Parts: sequence; C-alpha cells; structure tokens
Amino acid sequence: MATAALVSREGSIDFLCWPRFDSPSVFAGLLDPARGGHFTIRPKLAGATTRQLYLPDTNVVVTRWLSHDGSAELTDGMRPVCGEDGGGPQILRRVEATRGEVTFSIACRPRFDYARARGETRRAKRGVTFRFEELTLRLASDIPLRVRGGDAVAEFTLNKGEVAWFVLDGGEHEPLSADQAQLSLDEAVAWWRRWVAQSTYQGRWRETVTRSALALKLMTSRDFGSIVAAPTFGLPEAIGFGRNWDYRATWVRDASFTVYAFMRLGFRDEALAFVRWIAERVQGEKDGVIRLMYALDGGPTPAEEELPHLAGYRGSQPVRIGNAAASQSQLDIYGELLDAVYLNDKYGQAMSADGWTRTRRIVDHACAVWRDKDAGIWEMRGETRAFLHSRLMCWVAVDRALRLALKRSLPAPVADWTAARDAIHDDIWNTFYDAKLGHFVASAEGGALDGALLLMPLVRFCSATDPKWLATLEAIKRDLGDDSMIFRYRCDDGLEGEEGAFSACSFWYVECLARAGRLDEAQLCFSKLLAYRNHVGLYAEEIGRDGSALGNFPQALTHLALISAAHFLDRELSGRRSTWSP
Repeated sequence: MATAALVSREGSIDFLCWPRFDSPSVFAGLLDPARGGHFTIRPKLAGATTRQLYLPDTNVVVTRWLSHDGSAELTDGMRPVCGEDGGGPQILRRVEATRGEVTFSIACRPRFDYARARGETRRAKRGVTFRFEELTLRLASDIPLRVRGGDAVAEFTLNKGEVAWFVLDGGEHEPLSADQAQLSLDEAVAWWRRWVAQSTYQGRWRETVTRSALALKLMTSRDFGSIVAAPTFGLPEAIGFGRNWDYRATWVRDASFTVYAFMRLGFRDEALAFVRWIAERVQGEKDGVIRLMYALDGGPTPAEEELPHLAGYRGSQPVRIGNAAASQSQLDIYGELLDAVYLNDKYGQAMSADGWTRTRRIVDHACAVWRDKDAGIWEMRGETRAFLHSRLMCWVAVDRALRLALKRSLPAPVADWTAARDAIHDDIWNTFYDAKLGHFVASAEGGALDGALLLMPLVRFCSATDPKWLATLEAIKRDLGDDSMIFRYRCDDGLEGEEGAFSACSFWYVECLARAGRLDEAQLCFSKLLAYRNHVGLYAEEIGRDGSALGNFPQALTHLALISAAHFLDRELSGRRSTWSP
C-alpha cells in the first residue's frame, strides 16, 4: 500500500514505480521490453507450461512452471504494510524447486527515472545496490549475485524442496536472512487474510468480489488514505495508438466510488481514511471548489509529459506521464464526493462541525455552477458541453447534503438547497429527455448516448422501472452495446484509434438490468463479463472487441462497479432485502 508490482506469467516484474505509486518507474519492461527494465526469475525447463494464481484471500502471487523434467514455483509478495518500522516497500521473492533438479537464472535490471537513467551499481553485503541520485535499491539474496553491465545476474541450481530468496528494498535496514524473509512473507499472508475476514459479503461470487476488494485495497495509500485510479501509466486504450494516460493519481470521482464499494463490504476504515484525506484537501481550497484529481499526498498532479524514448506497449505511442485532464472542469465530482461523505456519515462516522461547514461550501458551489458546461466524466479534450451526467451528479450533491442536514438536524439553507435540487431535476427531464428519440441523451448539444447515463437509477434519480428510463436502457443496449459489453460512447472524440468497451459501464448495465427486474438477463450478462477477467481475476479499464484487456491495469473503477453489480444482483436473486441501502 505504497506501490504495486506487476508480475508476468513468466515470473518477471515488468512494472514497478518506486518507492510510491506516483514515483518514477524503475521497471517498465511492460512498456518497452528492451529499455524499460525488469526483474526476472526463470527456471530452465524445456517446454514448461506456466500457471499463475493468488494465494487464497491474499495479494501474494504464485507462478508455477511444469515440465516433464521438473517443476518450480515462485512466490511474490510485499511485506504486510510498509513503513511500520520506518522502512519503505520491500518485495519478497521466494523460488523453490518442487520436482527434480532445476536450474534458474535471474536478472535484475532497474532503469531509473522512467528508463531515462541507469544509475550506479555496487556490490553490497549479501547482494547488490543500485543508486540514482537520492534513490537506492538493494537486492539481497542467499544466492551469490554477479554484476554484469550494471545489472545483477545469477544462475543457480536447486534440488526438490530447496528454496532461494531474493529481497528488493531501499536498504534502510540490515538485509533479511532466509528465515526472516519467510517470516515476513508468512506475516503478509496472515495480514491479508485478517483483512479479508472483515468482509460482510457472503453471497454468490464471493471469491470474485473478494478479489476485487483486494485489488482496491492494493490501490490505497497507507501513508495518506488516498486511492489511485490505477497503479500504471501508458497502457493504451487502443493498440498502436496514443490513447494512453497516467492514472497514478487520486481522482475524486474514482476514489469516492471506491468508498461506496468498501462500505458495502464492511471495510469502514478505508472509507473513513479517504474521507479524512479529502477533508484536508477541501480545507485548503477556496469557496467550495475542489480539484478533479490530486497527487497521493494531496498536492497538485504533475504536468502531462511524453516519454518518446519508450517504445510503448505493443508499439502504442506516445507514452505519457502526468495528466492534462487535471486542469479540466468536471462538475460530477461534487456528487460523487457528497455521496461518499453521506455514506460515511450514515454507516461509518458522523462528521465534525468543521466538516459540515466545509460540506456546506461545496454544496453551495454546486448550486451555483450546475448550469455550467464542462468536460464531462469522459474528460473530452475539446469544447465543453452541458452533460446530463454532470448535472445528475450536482443533483446528487445537493440531495445527499439535504438528507444529511435533515437526518442530523444540521444547520443548512434547506429552502435554497431544495429549490436548487428541484431545479436540476426539472432541467434534466426537460432538457435531456428527447421526446422524438424517446430516451435521454448525453448532452444538450446533441442526441448521442453515453454510458454514464446508466448511473441515473443507480444514484436514485429516477426509478429503475420508469418507462422513459427503460427506453433509454434499450437505446444504450442498441447503440452502445456489444453483447454484454457496453462502450462509453460512439462519437468522435478527436483521438486516433478505436477504444474498447468500458468495463465499468458494462457492470453498471448489469446492475440496471437487475434493478429493472430482468434478473435472468442480468445474470447472463454478468457471467459473460466475468469471462473477461485475466487469469488471476483482474480487469483493465476496457475490453477489446477480441476480449483483450485495454487501458491501465488493474482499474479501480472496474472492480468497484463489479462489486456493486454483484452485491445487488445477488440480493435480488436470493429474494432478500439487504440492511445496506444507499
């Protein structure tokens, strides 16, 4: 919960930013195998097949190689919670020969500063250190390591049952012995299982929901309480084109939705930590204005920058870091934030008097700007428009604030807020419902649809069985659907290449079907979407027409939408009403 590593099926750490999610990468082989850097451990087994899995109820990954001549197993994890003893992240890699005599090769090739620097390599006690400016990486092992061309390499042989250890950290403490490394890995497994045991979800798809919750937990920052949208940058939404962005920041929208998912599953500490973090951000802003996104520590996000030296994932260029969307106006964030605040107050911890004062400023601002045009949830990089979804979420902001004020007897301009909420409600029905088309439309400027309309019944703006909404649902299926997959829009957004179906929209569609009482259809669509998981149950941002993963990975918004859909669909299929209600 400081950073995250992506481990390939071949046992290579191909993506890692160090020491935080939003730090420069040290391994980015996923974006450029030749230049990006990687940390590979691989057995020499002819014709071996590979299998990969998580240890149950953990974020510890096991990679297995199986051949006629032998088999081997690599276990990858991070110590339970970094920083408890003053140290930074620590990656634990345990390799074992599980059958026969197996020879392994390892290569640790850091490429600092997004592969723009090599750094200095030195031998160290029980290993090798890599240094670049103020940053140190230390690779310690009970296997002798050699330095070759600035990289740490080794070749060694293990017999059945023998184990070798590799520990990558910042060198803050003495290197771990093999026994200490095993203890740390065991503690990591136990820590994750204790965390999972807090879940209140016992329905169908429990394993799938748990995996999504574990993925979301991985994307939370222990130090700050913030949540990254995804731990990666540069993974394209269209192969071979420049539709790639940096998601290693806290979008108010995505993080607020994540609070919703955590609360549904009983993980209240995570929800409270984010609410505290966002309260500090709001305190520092003026007149109730909040930014679209923040760095993990609450500061501004870096400017968007291209990395032309990286080849890009399967040739998808340019690779970008930073995100220019940070300067956009997206009015929907006020609704997502107030929904999260409302749920935390209702199911978690009542807010303070100062917190309510800040909340009032936010709501007053939403009341003042809801008619404004903006870039919308999909961050269109062109002229601003009047989007239904933006106005919908301004309605949510005012509605949830009114609920809080009335429920908690909090001081508020109730009459003014009620008038604003009703005005937004009437404007949406009068402006965005197209009588000629017979359904709602995405913006006041045209008759197109977008996947964000699926949130209308989910935030309880309209009945899930209202005839006008059901006509809109059918139009979304017709115009944006590809079997169970839903695209977020079909219009020209000014970018090259065709993106895939939007995974979160697809799960929102499932929940809309379930809320409309179309349970058989919802269950079938949900089952089809589950088939697009990767082999360990994770989702990227989008799904290609060929079923491939597109966009940054893993994507928080996808996993929280899955949790919401699974929660509601299971409740309806079971014929029971939950005590949890937004």
